[in-house]
Amino acid sequence: MAAIAEISTLQEWDEEWRTVEDDLLKFKTGQFLEYQKKMDEFHKSQKSCLSMVNLMKRKINDFDKALKRLEKQNDTPESKKLVVELRYRIELLENKIKEVQRSLPSSAGSFLRLCLGDINVSLYNKKLEYKDNYEKFKLKMTILCTVFACFNLVCNYRLTDSLFHGVLVWYYSTLTLQEHILIANGSRIKGWWVLHHYFSILLSGFLLIWPDGIIYQMFRRQFFLFSLYLSFVQLIQFKYQSGVMYRLRALGVSHGMDVTVDGFQTWMWRGLGFVLPFLFLGYVFQFYNAYTLVALYYHPDCREWQVMATGVTFFVLFFGNFTTLLYVLKQKMTKGQKMRVPCG
Repeated sequence: MAAIAEISTLQEWDEEWRTVEDDLLKFKTGQFLEYQKKMDEFHKSQKSCLSMVNLMKRKINDFDKALKRLEKQNDTPESKKLVVELRYRIELLENKIKEVQRSLPSSAGSFLRLCLGDINVSLYNKKLEYKDNYEKFKLKMTILCTVFACFNLVCNYRLTDSLFHGVLVWYYSTLTLQEHILIANGSRIKGWWVLHHYFSILLSGFLLIWPDGIIYQMFRRQFFLFSLYLSFVQLIQFKYQSGVMYRLRALGVSHGMDVTVDGFQTWMWRGLGFVLPFLFLGYVFQFYNAYTLVALYYHPDCREWQVMATGVTFFVLFFGNFTTLLYVLKQKMTKGQKMRVPCG
């Protein structure tokens, strides 16, 4: 087949075009048809595997109910010891099924179904690539927010303020969607750190629609100082948590889909170092923001409902972050004390 750029006559062009048409026909009736057959077989195999997994889960649930019934009927020391052993076997089998489920189509969950519809969100062999892109996205946006906050501290324009708040709404909304996809694919983002971004979207939305005025200007500088400090802490956290995850994965302790969060979880404890004081100060800053906004709400010139709404949201963020921090600290100290207790 001659190079298309070297065609010199209409007859030659027609011959080459017919060759392309023949190649497409052969492709459709050969390689592409085989691809479609394999995809059909793949989806049928998926459905069969899902049915088997669901059947096994129902059987385990029935065994668990039966064990609870038998436990009530047998309260001897030997029976109790056997029940503990059987529960451990149930837990092992449940963990094996969870490992299998990570490679099968995942349920989108209520939030994703509301936003995207009932779609398959399984990433299959692209999980780690998606997780890495998620981490890069967070890092890039943190750097962008740092630049934005610095600019808004130097220049006072309502347009750039609104643009910054709008970017935050978009950022936290996108982050929440990505996190739910990661959770559906086995990531251990739990509890408060999922709820945290819902409140962050709400907070950014209140700031976006807060009209410019005396009260807004009184709080404006404090908010951008907080944003700058928050970006600084997030950069420290990203560096620290990335290092911890790398070490734990190398030791086989951490799951491959673990991601960085805005606070820290139990598995991140190793090598916490100097990060904890910065986190604590950030949470105190959130409380101070809430206190300032509540005080501004009672200012004679205050007419905006967004002042109290933003203050309450800041307090919820402080309370959730601080109590989660205390919970993890207590959990680790309790575990450490148990490990120091000498065996009898």
